[in-house]
Amino acid sequence: MTTMTQTSARFREFKMPDVGEGLTEAEILKWFVQPGDTVTDGQVVCEVETAKAAVELPIPFDGVVHELRFAEGTTVDVGEVIITVDVAPGSEDAPAPAAAAPAQEPVEAAPAEEPKGRTPVLVGYGVAESSTKRRPRKGAAPEAAAVAAAAVQAELNGHGSAAPVVDAPPAGRPLAKPPVRKLAKDLGIDLATVVPTGKDGIITREDVHAAAAPAVAPAAVAPEAAEPVAVSVPETPATVGSARETRIPVKGVRKAIAQAMVGSAFTAPHVTEFVTVDVTRTMKLVAELKEDKEMAGVRVNPLLIIAKALLVAIKRNPEVNAAWDEANQEIVQKHYVNLGIAAATPRGLIVPNIKDAHDKTLPQLAAALGELVATARDGKTSPAAMAGGTVTITNVGVFGVDTGTPILNPGESAILAVGAIKLQPWVHKGKVKPRQVTTLALSFDHRLVDGELGSKVLADVAAILEQPKRLITWA
Repeated sequence: MTTMTQTSARFREFKMPDVGEGLTEAEILKWFVQPGDTVTDGQVVCEVETAKAAVELPIPFDGVVHELRFAEGTTVDVGEVIITVDVAPGSEDAPAPAAAAPAQEPVEAAPAEEPKGRTPVLVGYGVAESSTKRRPRKGAAPEAAAVAAAAVQAELNGHGSAAPVVDAPPAGRPLAKPPVRKLAKDLGIDLATVVPTGKDGIITREDVHAAAAPAVAPAAVAPEAAEPVAVSVPETPATVGSARETRIPVKGVRKAIAQAMVGSAFTAPHVTEFVTVDVTRTMKLVAELKEDKEMAGVRVNPLLIIAKALLVAIKRNPEVNAAWDEANQEIVQKHYVNLGIAAATPRGLIVPNIKDAHDKTLPQLAAALGELVATARDGKTSPAAMAGGTVTITNVGVFGVDTGTPILNPGESAILAVGAIKLQPWVHKGKVKPRQVTTLALSFDHRLVDGELGSKVLADVAAILEQPKRLITWA
């Protein structure tokens, strides 16, 4: 969804859009443009990370970048303006204040009348105190906050006399959103001592982190730092802490994972069953398929056969492919399988799914798996790719783990964990022989999957992996 507003015939604002499924905020990971750069309709201007994935945002109009409202690493609410664009550079219809004085005019030139036009804002300098909305009534608050911030900075630097004399801000509760207040409380920061840089004098997360960071020694700051009106906001550190501990802000994908896992664990009654199976024949089939011309160009591995085995087991036991509708007190049986594959990425665990996996041939399933894994590793998985899953596979064996008790992906009925495949002594045809063995674990929602049904599904998957020819006879 593209979100934009028009502030005048010349300037347009682009707001943080809801990039999928009602998400309320996103973190700006990287800007690809700077003020003064020319942009065209459809050009990607920044990359943001939502609670689900990293997403690139294209600008929906042509023009010249006028202002970047937020620094990289800032978490922005959906609907907030993140960039303004001059769509008619060089035209004469700009608001009068923009031409009143150059942006670099010193403070002494009547701060109260400072133009609110095209003041460049560089990445790393936080939210612009001026606004392209051209509403003087609201412009006064940010301007006063900026002047107060300069005065505080000058006081810290020991050069209070160099800054304009500004009255103390009105007494009252500092302006901050509830999450920011909680962050300040957790870090032991008094909000009354924090210099606000947000719009209309609101204290932001970055302001709290800046207050929590070690103060800069006065001797290291040049006297001229007391002169400008705006105070530069240091980049938000990735972590805050000391030599004995490190505090990492929980946001983006990690925050979503935490919320989803807690919700799943304490909403759906989990049951997990285990089975150890000889997969020697499956491993032989994988080796043969790698040489098959029909599979040329796609990646063939044990996960492919395991995925196909689970799809066949679901076909034989369709009741397992369902969801619990709490609002309507109904079990919703799905006549399609969107097969989720849990993927560990630098940003955390994500579970994209293969749409309509039940309809795919083995080569098609292999191609879909390869594309899914590659996209996840590049951090380009879209929110749509992670929505609508019905069952999931998590391959913990790649980490050398035998098995585990996986937690259901919210809204799904079952998740299959696959352990490491190891050469072990195994009784085969009445003799102990070295065989390729693995352990499977199936967790399911006991509200809609009884023990018998869950056992049948797990037993079917194990039987197929032991005798892969069942893929043909049972499919």
